[in-house]
Amino acid sequence: MEQTTSTPVLTRGLLWLMTVGAGLVLANLYYNQPLLGHIAADFGVSESTASKVAMITQLGYAAGLLFIVPLGDMMRRKRIIVVDFGFMLLTLLAVALSQSFTMILIASFFLGLTTIIPQIFLPLTAQLSRPEETAKNMAMVVSGMLIGMLASRVFSGILAEYFGWRAVYLTAMCILFILGVCMMLFLPEIKPTFRGTYRELMSSILYYVKTLPDLRMAALRGGLVFGSFSMLWATLAFQLNGPPFFAGSDVAGAMGLIGIVGAVAANVVGRITNRYGQNNILTAGALIMLLSWAILGLGGSTYAGLVAGIILIDLGIQAMNISNQSLIFSSHKEATNRINTAYMVTFFVGGAVGTWIAGLVWGRFGWTGVTLCGGLSVFLCLLLHLSYLRRRSNL
Repeated sequence: MEQTTSTPVLTRGLLWLMTVGAGLVLANLYYNQPLLGHIAADFGVSESTASKVAMITQLGYAAGLLFIVPLGDMMRRKRIIVVDFGFMLLTLLAVALSQSFTMILIASFFLGLTTIIPQIFLPLTAQLSRPEETAKNMAMVVSGMLIGMLASRVFSGILAEYFGWRAVYLTAMCILFILGVCMMLFLPEIKPTFRGTYRELMSSILYYVKTLPDLRMAALRGGLVFGSFSMLWATLAFQLNGPPFFAGSDVAGAMGLIGIVGAVAANVVGRITNRYGQNNILTAGALIMLLSWAILGLGGSTYAGLVAGIILIDLGIQAMNISNQSLIFSSHKEATNRINTAYMVTFFVGGAVGTWIAGLVWGRFGWTGVTLCGGLSVFLCLLLHLSYLRRRSNL
């Protein structure tokens, strides 16, 4: 049973708190990417086996999106966030203290499971925003998430090079403890919009998936492009560790700074969405990602080629993600958490599958195989997107 309730006003201070908080929390998912070489050496496993840490983290995140995020429509969100913070701190400690590869896989799954707070902030931002400011405000939170994603790689790569990979998670635990206190003090209480059982809540997700074709298509697009994006970051450290670069994790992490262009792009996309339309921006984003993979394939043995490819792939995926989410949040504001769940579960399952495929392909075909797979995933997304638009125009 749905009910409409009055909600607090989205102040500038609250928007900034969610933006910064989203970036700091989401960083948990990406600390491990520049560290995979260190982890492989520490536990005596191959690089392709070490890539499972990144894959398992993303699968944990997808599980959290599916089973925890929908509770934001049913329970008070501040309570969910505060409790989740406590478990998140424990999982960071567990990763840092892992003494076997099996243990780090288990701890990484639960770290991903508890790193779902940004996906509570996004629908909350949409719910509290005025209609004409929804895309712009969401773009600001997404920018914070992207900066956190990029900065996490820089932070973890440099810190691990000088203090070891475990120091990354211990430091993150201290930072997030402070953030958790801020959330307790400043987040407003948001009344739930759903009255019913947890089973009814989860069943309603299937209802929205079945009845909203735009949601189904957005989820499919998101899964394919994030799978492609994850292929790059799951193997970039391996590419830089070998010839002709022979670079350490600090260089792999620093490459994340290049993607700051994507953070700027997220704000720009949020401002121009109403002018050019989501579908046009989605098409442009896919074409930009295809171009990035062509550059990465042809110039991946040079820093110039890697830099250009990273800039374009970040630009393309942010254009697509913002457009996807502004499209699916344009209706049913009483169910924003559940709609976001349907979209983001597919998004991160796609990322986990992309990471897994990249690990397998890297072991057999190296960088060339990875770039071909990454480009193929985006190409399939573009074909499905254009076919969907054609079918809609014929109705």
